[in-house]
Amino acid sequence: MKLLAITGGVGGAKLALGLSRVLGPDEVLFAVNTGDDFSHLGLHISPDIDSLTYALAEENNTELGWGRQGETWQFMDTLQALGGETWFRLGDKDLALHTRRTQLLREGAGLTAATHEITTALGITHRIAPMSDDPVRTIVHCDQGALAFQHYFVREACQPAVQGFEFSGIEQARLNPLIADWLADCDGVVICPSNPYVSVDPLLGLPGFREALTKVPVVAVSPIVGGIAIKGPAAKMMAELQVPATAGAVAGHYGDLLDGFVMDNSDKNEAKQIKIPTIVTQTIMVTLADRVALANDTIRFLQQLRAAQG
Repeated sequence: MKLLAITGGVGGAKLALGLSRVLGPDEVLFAVNTGDDFSHLGLHISPDIDSLTYALAEENNTELGWGRQGETWQFMDTLQALGGETWFRLGDKDLALHTRRTQLLREGAGLTAATHEITTALGITHRIAPMSDDPVRTIVHCDQGALAFQHYFVREACQPAVQGFEFSGIEQARLNPLIADWLADCDGVVICPSNPYVSVDPLLGLPGFREALTKVPVVAVSPIVGGIAIKGPAAKMMAELQVPATAGAVAGHYGDLLDGFVMDNSDKNEAKQIKIPTIVTQTIMVTLADRVALANDTIRFLQQLRAAQG
């Protein structure tokens, strides 16, 4: 089976790792949100690409829940002593990756090519495809005005009340040709348990992308379990947007894009309220075995949907 997996953030990277253990490099492509990207300290930072890169390289920092394992912080400590901005924490190893990416971009490589060079150097054989080589930047409209995503997410620690989102540059952005070509010969799409508003909507807003997804079965895995987001501010955002923080509301947000929905056992009472085929399973991923099990469940579900659609 040949799948496209849409992912962003740490939660999406967890399922992506499971999918990479079940499917080979020619069987799954990871399409990654770049709306979170920003320039900081003169460097191009791609947080969602990096979360997935570290997960697939098995270099993710399980203690912090973000960044790279085995980090040291001499750069940050020195920068702080010199009076520099330290609200966005860059470990020494992480800093090397951002420096290399920035160097490649300044030499004329696109973000896709730069990502491929870095992931290959880290021993990753699966392709990570940035959603576009063109800049798209997520703006959070909140009670403090319009904030760049990382200012809202990290600097302000998600405290401002959200009013809506804007994806600056999306009308001019071109879908990554690698993703477009993959979709032309694809058996299904998995939307990983990522924040639907800021990790998935930027991809769905790319011109022509949502329409291209109507040609194959699409399954989403809920990032909301028991009324909370396992990772990140999705539930808080939903409450502030006056949307119920439920798995069913996530399915409703994606609407007719979906052919199937995956939700956690703890939300099984909601399953009957969802009008598309739905499976209930364990979606909380603590161990690698959990990630692989959810990947297998999701793949089987997609295969069943594809068979039913003929």
